[in-house]
Amino acid sequence: MTGTEPGDGKENNREASQGLVRSLFRVSLPRWRGGRYSLSKLFFNFYLLAMGSFVAIAFTADFVISTAQRGITDDYARRFMRGTITLIEDELYRTPRSAWPKKIQELDEKFAYRLGIVERITLDRTLTPAQVAKLDAGDIAIDHDGDIMYRRLGTSSKVLVVGPLAANRNPELAERLPLELRLRLLTWSLIGVIFGIALWFWVRPVWRDLETLRQTARDLGDGDFEARSPAARSQLFAPLSDTMNSMAERVQQLIATHRELSSAISHELRTPIARMRFALEMLAGTDERVERERLWAMMEADLDELDHLVDTSLTYARFERETPEPHFSSVPFAEWLTDEVDAVRLLGRDLTITVDTEKLPENLIVDVDRKAMPYALRNLLRNAFKYARKQIIVSAEMQEDRIVVHVDDDGIGIPPEDREHIFSAFTRLDRSRDRATGGYGLGLAITRRVLELHGGNASAEAAPLGGARFTLTWRATSNPCHKASQ
Repeated sequence: MTGTEPGDGKENNREASQGLVRSLFRVSLPRWRGGRYSLSKLFFNFYLLAMGSFVAIAFTADFVISTAQRGITDDYARRFMRGTITLIEDELYRTPRSAWPKKIQELDEKFAYRLGIVERITLDRTLTPAQVAKLDAGDIAIDHDGDIMYRRLGTSSKVLVVGPLAANRNPELAERLPLELRLRLLTWSLIGVIFGIALWFWVRPVWRDLETLRQTARDLGDGDFEARSPAARSQLFAPLSDTMNSMAERVQQLIATHRELSSAISHELRTPIARMRFALEMLAGTDERVERERLWAMMEADLDELDHLVDTSLTYARFERETPEPHFSSVPFAEWLTDEVDAVRLLGRDLTITVDTEKLPENLIVDVDRKAMPYALRNLLRNAFKYARKQIIVSAEMQEDRIVVHVDDDGIGIPPEDREHIFSAFTRLDRSRDRATGGYGLGLAITRRVLELHGGNASAEAAPLGGARFTLTWRATSNPCHKASQ
């Protein structure tokens, strides 16, 4: 006979439904926009920005320095050219004034820059007032470009013109690039090439890290929460890579917790809901008062169980979603511990419950969160109530600067291999699955979260009474009795 077993059919249906859910989840996600980072585009953007900024700064600095040194340069040029201008004047003075134009042409052919003679009145618009004053005083005047010099010839109205001195202002040398310009072009070309090579070796690792982070973020967005960013090649993105990996681990943990919480709650809800449905059906079919009251009491118990399940689940989800802000307050610890045990003593029925605080310093004051710590302690006490046969001992002591609270019972104990595992959410030992002792597997998980909030820990071991010992340990702030009133 061929075919599949019923169990296999259910498993296939479950896998098919899960696959459908994943497909719908992926379809509902918006599509990613944008592509890979372009290395060439990134390089040229950086290059143009950095090189442009560098050139702008260099030219601005050159302009500022040139402007500041203009007066110094003019004085140097006057001293440098004074001897040459004096020799030209001497040559002109040896000839009649009418022959000066011809003589200046002869001299012009012997110099690399131009020589000329103009009327004094033509320079009022060419020179600044300060330079005109120098010219009339018999000194050498320099135009605003600093390339042409003027010297008045004696007391005549004639003015000797020397220049332009710059090679690029002389038509005879216009066909050649000035040496200064050639040097500038060569210098800037070398700077551009060297800067481009250095920038390439810097941009390439940055681009690799950006592309890796982009791909990791895309994988996480697609639902692959196992994706992690490899170690960054550049120190610039190392903190970002570590932060993204921490975020991915946190998101993965939250999703796993949510999935586990949803699955466990849906499983736990079935039993009380089924009992309530059965009670309602029985209630409709009976008119006996005693039976109806019994059924009502059973439904009220189921409602209490549902309410406790929801409250516990929400508390655990709150601790897993974010670390609550603790609100510590100072309490007389021995008195506080006794009051907390007395508050739940009635739940212990016929059990002998003892509180031992003899090993604590007298009038010890401890800082605790008065909302969270009682929750943790009562969880341990309720757990002890389920399994203890006759006796429970709650004791406390100081070990150096830490306070230690033990909750011992004389029950069946916990196997060594399960003593750490029981603090995981929704973990229950097989022997506690019956309704008399069963829970939801969240109490101990919440207890450990509360102790972590206090900077401590919760652990389990064998008790001297023969059952289980649960221990709460955290750093305590203790004060002597004379500080208790503060």
